[in-house]
Amino acid sequence: MDRQNLASSSSPRGGATVLPFPQQDAWINTYRNLLPHWQSLAPPHQSAIPISISRVNQVDAGRLDIEMSAMLKEQLVKVFSLMKPGMLFQYEPELDAFLEFLIWRFSIWVDKPTPGNALMNLRYRDERASEITRKVRTGLEGPGLTVAQKIWYCVATVGGQYIWARLQSFSAFRRWGDSEQRSLARGVWLLMQRMEGIYKAASFSNLLLFLYTGRYRNLIERALRARLVYGSPNMNRAVSFEYMNRQLVWNEFSELLLLLLPLLNSASVKSFLRPFSKDKSSDSSVDETLCLICQGTPSIPFVAIPCQHRYCYYCLQTRCSAAPSFRCPRCGEPVAAMQRHGGLVSNIPQKQ
Repeated sequence: MDRQNLASSSSPRGGATVLPFPQQDAWINTYRNLLPHWQSLAPPHQSAIPISISRVNQVDAGRLDIEMSAMLKEQLVKVFSLMKPGMLFQYEPELDAFLEFLIWRFSIWVDKPTPGNALMNLRYRDERASEITRKVRTGLEGPGLTVAQKIWYCVATVGGQYIWARLQSFSAFRRWGDSEQRSLARGVWLLMQRMEGIYKAASFSNLLLFLYTGRYRNLIERALRARLVYGSPNMNRAVSFEYMNRQLVWNEFSELLLLLLPLLNSASVKSFLRPFSKDKSSDSSVDETLCLICQGTPSIPFVAIPCQHRYCYYCLQTRCSAAPSFRCPRCGEPVAAMQRHGGLVSNIPQKQ
């Protein structure tokens, strides 16, 4: 009878298989026991993955932005190079502010990275955002800067630097720091000095925190909670060795020239290249009464044998003693001997 009941309970009814009660209890108990372990092993849905952004990349990105601004400024200065000298120097703070505003307008304001950040694969992320997407894959996800953060970034970087530069130039021109000035100007100048000291001390502290944590390069980013993160988890770097190879070739070629040029005789090189010169009419215009070595009237005139061209004694004797195979600079003939103009032949001493 029990076997019939067991068979009837395990037989399909309406297309469904019903397990006996002891087996159902075993499955339920096993599921309840393993459920806490599964929950502990599964990652939390809304927990952010800790990421580490290279500090070198962040510093390099800031340096590249400064270089980009300097390049734009150099090109803009060339446009006004024909204007009155010194006029553009008076408006240098306005020029710097204008260039910084252009970079901000076409990068951060339109949710794009600055030129330096783009080269380093970096972008700004709002760290104040509490809502994090559930599909966390790399830890780099997150919203960009808000409109308020963008505006305050522009006010701090563009407006703040412009006002401070103008205030410093105005105070230096008015000599607020002199003791002879009135007490109000002197007090404003001392206040500016204290503010500058406090800012430098805070910047130094922020630098130490940045080196330790790798977040927020400057005080503006820390105040706005704008953190630099990677724009994409993978970045292909195409390294081109073309310029490096070119630099190495020219470097080795210049070192070779510096090594060989002192060993070459310029007169012999000129005489060797003279037959290949295209401008042969210039030789006929040279005054043959002048010494071609010193380009002056020959003192104690001597002639070279066998070409009979006239030179100074000291010029010809020095060249022949330095180079036994000395050739005449006028015709390129080897000088076998030298003779005083209208005198006896003097043989050239040969080196042993």
